[in-house]
Amino acid sequence: MMGFAVSDELLGTVAPIVVYWLYSGIYVALSSLESYRLHSKVEEEEKNLVSKGSVVKGVLVQQVVQAVVAILLFTVTGSDAEADKAQQFSLLVLARQFVTAMIVLDTWQYFMHRYMHHNKFLYKHIHSQHHRLIVPYAYGALYNHPVEGLLLDTVGGALSFLVSGMSPRTSIFFFSFATIKTVDDHCGLWLPGNLFHMVFKNNSAYHDIHHQLYGTKYNFSQPFFVMWDRILGTYMPYSLEKREDGGFEARPTKEFKDD
Repeated sequence: MMGFAVSDELLGTVAPIVVYWLYSGIYVALSSLESYRLHSKVEEEEKNLVSKGSVVKGVLVQQVVQAVVAILLFTVTGSDAEADKAQQFSLLVLARQFVTAMIVLDTWQYFMHRYMHHNKFLYKHIHSQHHRLIVPYAYGALYNHPVEGLLLDTVGGALSFLVSGMSPRTSIFFFSFATIKTVDDHCGLWLPGNLFHMVFKNNSAYHDIHHQLYGTKYNFSQPFFVMWDRILGTYMPYSLEKREDGGFEARPTKEFKDD
């Protein structure tokens, strides 16, 4: 009986999309835990300026574009089967590629993201679409204008792939990991034992600050580190406080809130 083989290129294209919806689904199920939410369900319904149906459609459009670009990228760069054989037992090489890709993606996204806030035309006509979600939730992580999705996420992902020198097989794991991290940053929950919150300063509370009106000029970094915010003075410190009606609230420190 003949087996059915799936190429690394196909997995590298499809896996992040599948992971996005599976991981988002987990957070949708957990969103009923009001005591761990950064905003109440009432706030989510009242403050957000776009319907969930529109969000789903917008995300699907972006994922189609990302899939097309991924296929083209893998086609142009060719199969890396031999490179995979040489690298499969080298954890050091894989770690270097992961860290390089993380830094490249963070650098690209920080400066593009910040520029989209400072350029009034780009913010009004493109980036403001993402900020219609004042109260973020998991499957809204990739809700962007198609142009932003192409420039910020798709081009950033392509650059991190090319500069790091990773193979299609390695990209399966890297982009699935980056997708999970992005969904987690937008999940709107602060769950005990969340490893992302323990390892990364850039987390759901950090990014929630950016989605509030007082934080739109701060906390541009995404999705991994906060180094560019710290280096360039756009880091907004915050404290995580318990709300009287249950759940948590990420509150900027007094000197920033009074600014």
